[in-house]
Amino acid sequence: MPHFPLFLSLIFGLTTALAGWLFCRATHRPAPVLRLLLGWLLVQGAVTLTGFYTVAGTLPPRPALLIGPPVLLIGALFATAAGRRFLAGLRPDALTLLHVVRLPVELVLLGLYWYGGVPRLMTFEGRNWDILMGLTAPLVYYLGFRRPRWGRSALLAWNLLGLGLLLNIMVNALLAVPSPWQRWGFEQPNVAVLQFPFVWLPSVVVPLVLLAHLAAIWQLLARSSSYPAASAAGSEQPGTDQPATA
Repeated sequence: MPHFPLFLSLIFGLTTALAGWLFCRATHRPAPVLRLLLGWLLVQGAVTLTGFYTVAGTLPPRPALLIGPPVLLIGALFATAAGRRFLAGLRPDALTLLHVVRLPVELVLLGLYWYGGVPRLMTFEGRNWDILMGLTAPLVYYLGFRRPRWGRSALLAWNLLGLGLLLNIMVNALLAVPSPWQRWGFEQPNVAVLQFPFVWLPSVVVPLVLLAHLAAIWQLLARSSSYPAASAAGSEQPGTDQPATA
């Protein structure tokens, strides 16, 4: 396994903390969400330090346990009445701003590529254009909520684009991990995400970004045409107990 400089670990650790903080800001009951996130971070960190995820050749591949449970939880949120109430209460402006974390993530991935931890295809020099969402998130936040200029159609299009870019890198990253499912990146496989703290990318940061897009799309499709303007003006959103202001 390659070794990475401390500064990459620190930058990624702070990026993970930022993603968790921004998501908690989007909820109207942040305390239980924070406890869940901290518990999952600790569990995945402890399991990773044992070397569990570095064992290749198992079926199902052990790295599936990084992304599998969060995806199942996201599915449960959409499938249950209590979960849909939680989704309805998420602040769309905070969900939009959360995507700024994709900028430092892409810079960290580039650094990991330089140090032999991920293949080139996982960076913006390869097949990963996720950096576009990190760069545009502040502008979309401003135009969609702080000084509303964008309507539902523009916000929906931006979220759909971001979801597509995220799914693209998720598939490419999964198929570059050493496992029976590996399809590319054999010369320099995706091994960094199997080490601490970068294991939090597939287990925490990616699921939060995925949920932010899916929840925003669901809200945009379900709510009235006044949705963005109402959020920016600080009026209460259906299903929340606080104004949707930054």
